[in-house]
Amino acid sequence: MARTSLESADIAQRLARLSAVDEQMARTYPGASAARQPVHTCYVPANKVDVATVGQWGQEALAALDRDAARPEDLAGIVGMDPEIARAVHPRVRAKLQDDPVEDLRIDFEDGYGRPGDDVEDADAERTAGVVADWLRDGAEPANLGLRVKSFDTPELRARSVRTLDVFLTALLQQWGSLPAGFVLTFPKVVDAAQVEVFVELLELFEHQLGIPEKALRFEIQVETTQSIVDSQGRFALPRFLQAGGGRVSGLHFGTYDYTASCGLTAAHQHLAHRACDFARHAMQVSAAGTGVFLSDGSTNVLPVADQVHHGWRTHYELVRRSLEHGFYQGWDLHPAQLVTRYAAVFAAFRESAPAEAARLSAYVSASGGAVLDEPATARALAVSFVRALDSGATDAEEVQQLTGLSEAEIRKLGRL
Repeated sequence: MARTSLESADIAQRLARLSAVDEQMARTYPGASAARQPVHTCYVPANKVDVATVGQWGQEALAALDRDAARPEDLAGIVGMDPEIARAVHPRVRAKLQDDPVEDLRIDFEDGYGRPGDDVEDADAERTAGVVADWLRDGAEPANLGLRVKSFDTPELRARSVRTLDVFLTALLQQWGSLPAGFVLTFPKVVDAAQVEVFVELLELFEHQLGIPEKALRFEIQVETTQSIVDSQGRFALPRFLQAGGGRVSGLHFGTYDYTASCGLTAAHQHLAHRACDFARHAMQVSAAGTGVFLSDGSTNVLPVADQVHHGWRTHYELVRRSLEHGFYQGWDLHPAQLVTRYAAVFAAFRESAPAEAARLSAYVSASGGAVLDEPATARALAVSFVRALDSGATDAEEVQQLTGLSEAEIRKLGRL
């Protein structure tokens, strides 16, 4: 038997202190969420939401595709896509716009809606609850949907924010009886953890009063202030926000224009590709890593409309690709025609990388080695890439098996390791 110098009891006594670290890590960093993350969120002002909204977004997007990029080569030329990739992407984009155009929708009562007055906002909150109930009855609801409430910036906004949510939830529960699956709230312009704490307490009150299951009301925090990155005492703010959320925070959403304005950038430099935005997004990444909290990038206000369709599509396509390269797999869309380049960018990014990623994944599974020696964490990331592609419509199970030699079930299992 090998000789040692330390006493076992002395070692055990010291290592036992680390059990508290293990428990804290397990609570704070439970790992990636098993839920499907949508590739985008459509923000629609509450006064413009009706039962036809989801279908209209798909129809308008499809009309834009057929009018301005009817052929794969048209799409390739507009956004700079490889023609061969475009031939595979174009029909899939068209199918997506026909069958499942909106993956996530937020009924917007904040900046996109304004302050029309209490009576008007009450009426819109009650009416849009009825719209959601109609969607649910018809099976026409997006997989994910919810409200963006007003911020807690000022006392009058706080009271109005809570009232709007109260009217909406009360009406929805009266008409439908339960929250829809994938229901989420968006909490904007957060500057202090105390705002998150108060919001959580209010959600607890709603659940108790309305008979909603505990922690069923989840929310995203919008990162659109400098104080949401570094607080007034020089501390990293987002981990404190997540802690204050008490396990209810499902996502961090970046707000392009409020954030860049709060940094003092002029309008000409307020865009997603600015390095100030990169700093904020990197802060979001390290704060959310391992927590199961989704990340979403912001929007571009360069819209593909009128004589600016090609310019708007190129701008949007390039920004979506940039987001994907930075590990942001979701973003805001503000106009139906942006759905064309949202899905085109997501599908093209997958298809460009799929052959090499499939080879690496196959080599890992077969333990045959190869030119790249991947760690288990990287193998999981490779599998997750295929899971995201399957979920979004960029590929299908048959194609994945041809590429990797693995079934959809095997791919999904690897993605959970």
